[in-house]
Amino acid sequence: MAEGRVRKVGTAVVVRTERLTPHMVRIVLGGDGLAGFGAGAYTDHYVKILFPPEGVTYDSPWDLDRIRMTHPREEWPRQRAYTVRAWDPALRELTLDFVVHGDEGLAGPWAARVQPGELVRFLGPGGGYAPAPAAGWHLLVGDESALPAIGAAMERMPAGARVHALVEVEGPQDEQRIATPDGIVPVWIHRGSRPVGEALTEAVRALSFPSTDVHAFVHGEAGFVKSLRRHLRLERGIPRERLSISGYWRLGETDEGWRAIKSDWNARVEAEQEQLLATAS
Repeated sequence: MAEGRVRKVGTAVVVRTERLTPHMVRIVLGGDGLAGFGAGAYTDHYVKILFPPEGVTYDSPWDLDRIRMTHPREEWPRQRAYTVRAWDPALRELTLDFVVHGDEGLAGPWAARVQPGELVRFLGPGGGYAPAPAAGWHLLVGDESALPAIGAAMERMPAGARVHALVEVEGPQDEQRIATPDGIVPVWIHRGSRPVGEALTEAVRALSFPSTDVHAFVHGEAGFVKSLRRHLRLERGIPRERLSISGYWRLGETDEGWRAIKSDWNARVEAEQEQLLATAS
């Protein structure tokens, strides 16, 4: 969402939580505040959870413009984007999955300790990708941060869709039960002690592509996403419009730091690789 745009803060209440794997917690939100919530067009819908700094309170209802006018920057709420794993408009329940690594980070520790009844404030939803029904086949690639979107995409696949999904996690304990309506399941890549994305990149490079008539979703740590963007565009010849590809996070950067440079970084990488593609042709 662009700066300066009016952004309505949504509210929801934690209904229940579930530890899916050692490193992922599921939180289901509900309540009357979700009455106007709309999701379903995309499988990568996301919301931005708002976290006030410890000890800071705001007038209710929250108004981000007012908060920014009346509080110094260090007291503004911090934002963390999370994929809508599922939205049930009949039950008015919003499901979000959080990667958790102990006390590391902001949203992960919160998700591990939050209790039913707690009020949650958020922005959104946003989004832009859903599997194209007419594509010859689908490629889904990501690390844990992309797993909720990959799971949502697999479950939305049209009947008969040809799907190759590759997901990198730490180990077998982090695998989940995910499948397309036709029963296709992900190929799980176990990272172990290797750098994030290294094994996943090798697996994509080794994959036999049925054709270039592919709709691809590739998200996760920015370093390996950059490498795979180059591979898919320059070496595989996949058209840019057939790719949903971006870094959700970046090693060595805080979430705020990455969000501050993400758009420029992605634009620069894409421009560099398009120039290489033009030169090669």
